[in-house]
Amino acid sequence: MTAKIPATIITGFLGVGKTTLIRHLIDHADGRRIALIVNEFGDLGVDGEILKGCGIEGCGDDEVVELSNGCICCAVADDFLPAIETILARNPRPDHIVIETSGLALPQPLVRAFNWPDVRTEVTVDGVVTVVDGLAVSEGRFAADEAAVDRQRAADDNLSHETPLSELFADQIACADLILVNKTDLLGAEAARALTDRLTAEARTGVRVMASAHGVVAPAVLLGLTRAAEADLDARRAVHHHHDDDGAGDDHHGDHDHDHDHDAFESFVVAAPEADDAAALSDRVRTTIADHGLLRVKGFAAVRGKPLRLVVQGVGPRVTTHFDRPFSADEPRETRLVVIAQAGVDRAGVAAALGAEAVAA
Repeated sequence: MTAKIPATIITGFLGVGKTTLIRHLIDHADGRRIALIVNEFGDLGVDGEILKGCGIEGCGDDEVVELSNGCICCAVADDFLPAIETILARNPRPDHIVIETSGLALPQPLVRAFNWPDVRTEVTVDGVVTVVDGLAVSEGRFAADEAAVDRQRAADDNLSHETPLSELFADQIACADLILVNKTDLLGAEAARALTDRLTAEARTGVRVMASAHGVVAPAVLLGLTRAAEADLDARRAVHHHHDDDGAGDDHHGDHDHDHDHDAFESFVVAAPEADDAAALSDRVRTTIADHGLLRVKGFAAVRGKPLRLVVQGVGPRVTTHFDRPFSADEPRETRLVVIAQAGVDRAGVAAALGAEAVAA
């Protein structure tokens, strides 16, 4: 019998560095055939485009299967299964599958999907890797910008439980086989060590917690955990998680067995002309995130006089940019940014603040 293909699920909140981690993994694959499934929250496939355009062998269009409908945990039957079937139909088959979840995704329903008859004889979950923002968590938060969550909780009299984002964080930690405390370059060595010790004490027995910076982690650490996570779901429940699975069987496809409601979030794309200056664009994104309480801004920009496309990643007060590849001859020189926010955000105001006339169609 052919051995099952191992799959690694990489989860973590918005902006923690999941895509950077995967880029490093692919760049140091040492001949492994790795298939990627990239899940986006938003209409513009930023993470998939970053991977496809990174110039690394193994990140081409044929190696990346991109799902752009939002949260993978709410669409596993319609989107995840066809993606897995596409990968399994390849010849030769990949040695490993890596799935990057959206920052708003619950990992447990995705792990559960590997118990479905169409999948469980072919693929196993090698492990769940949860990436956390070391600086934010060390400061007592779970995200770079918690203000938007606090405003939502204060405005909703019906919220007697934890906010949706804190539930996501708890679920991601509870489901992990490996917790990567990323961005430790922004912490001192003592603070990084204290945080890894704390998360080790809070995690399930046997879960490894380690520090990382800029996603630099050896593939041998990420791959080959051999946890078969799909067979260990009961041990991966967050304490007091109010929308746990109702006990239904693992073999159903289309039913949602959780209350994970993404109506609490919304995403949209804004389009703007070429930017005059990369630094000025970064400042504009940073100010817009702060003024409108945005969770994330990410996308691509054209900068006047620059032949290369600018990648923009903004979360909380931190905005990073880098040029990744030349614009193609038929590609419009414009700026297109995905905005992820709590529901009810002033879209027109955000678009204007980012230099766009309106929200893109």
